[in-house]
Amino acid sequence: MKKIIVSMFVLSQCFNVHGQSIDKIITTKEVTRIEKILSADDMQGRRTFTPGIEKASAFIESEFKEIGLKTFNTATNYRQEFSITVSKGVSSKITIDGKEINNNQIATFSYLPQVSLTEKSDISIVKINKGDNIGDKFNEYYKSSKNLLVLVDPSFDSVLPNIQHIDRVNSNPGNNTIMFVFGTTEATTFSVELTNVISKKTLNNVVGILPGKTKPNEYVIFSGHYDHLGIGSPQEGAPHPATDSIYNGANDDAAGTTAVIMLAKYFKKQNNNERTIIFTTFTAEEIGGYGAKYFSKQLAPEKVIAMFNIEMIGTESKWGKNSAYITGYEKSNMGEILQTNLKGSSFTFYSDPYPEQQLFYRSDNATLAKLGVPAHTISTSKMDNELTYHTADDEFETLDIDNMTQIIKSIALSSSSIISGKDTPTRVNTTQLK
Repeated sequence: MKKIIVSMFVLSQCFNVHGQSIDKIITTKEVTRIEKILSADDMQGRRTFTPGIEKASAFIESEFKEIGLKTFNTATNYRQEFSITVSKGVSSKITIDGKEINNNQIATFSYLPQVSLTEKSDISIVKINKGDNIGDKFNEYYKSSKNLLVLVDPSFDSVLPNIQHIDRVNSNPGNNTIMFVFGTTEATTFSVELTNVISKKTLNNVVGILPGKTKPNEYVIFSGHYDHLGIGSPQEGAPHPATDSIYNGANDDAAGTTAVIMLAKYFKKQNNNERTIIFTTFTAEEIGGYGAKYFSKQLAPEKVIAMFNIEMIGTESKWGKNSAYITGYEKSNMGEILQTNLKGSSFTFYSDPYPEQQLFYRSDNATLAKLGVPAHTISTSKMDNELTYHTADDEFETLDIDNMTQIIKSIALSSSSIISGKDTPTRVNTTQLK
């Protein structure tokens, strides 16, 4: 018997019973239109708490309205609003062993208006020594609920600007204070005096739904984050330092947001989803995943059948075109289901080739995955060599729109049996998570 190779186009015609062909809905023209708007300079890099992200939200809301999505939990609009605590430092004075530390060597994290501490206070001195894993150590201390004075070896001075640029925001701040002091390795006596302005700010996810026909209380989620890094200094905008300081975030993650909108268009026109589909674009991913954390608390995890989080699909994967990888592939059988549904096509879903980067825990899928939901991120980003990642060069012109369009089609087609209720992915074993 001859081996028959079925093209993506032929495969797509099988999904034309209830609605238009996928090729007439998910088009490069429409992908281009949405992606260009989201990554344009006038979005100002879509940084949280800026006019740029408000403009992006309004655009996504208008797209959801035009598509005809319902609002989530009978809300009056598509904005899922929540508040977050913001701390802005006004003054700081840290003296160690009689010597005042230059503020350029300090990064403090506190959500108290006034802080006054000495070596006699309830505070621990900890260290990040030369040769330590700075990322692991930073996360350990940053997440602590105790008062900490963290002394960081001078070998890590180059990391200090990155830590100083971390937004001091928290959805549930504690009463502790954490201070990272670089270049100082010993402390016998010390005094700390900090003054902060504490405020509450509102931000929002954008959420729309397609109610399921026969299984309305079973949810399938398609998500991406629409925030990015905003505007930096002109010096940061290589290779055009004189002119470009906007972090457009075309791939990270206007690409994922574009995919969510396109998938909403597709499934709305198909009009055959047995399970309820939730389309959501998250805010505040870049500053701690707060949008996804809030969203996850609004759902009973046992009702969430699957989550497709889409992050950075605008460039080719390490395997080239017609491919993507799934983070945490081995933690459920969702990837196997998707690949089975693409049998005969030229598209392949691979397992995450960058396990050392812990991507499964670093994106907006993580919160629901930790509750047992088969929640995975689909990406193509070459995390060991993605030249525009978190740079001002992450612009529309760097994307492969044709390949991105094929990826979105493949996500739509591969998810069909989960949307229809035919397949239910296995749950994530939470006891095996970090």
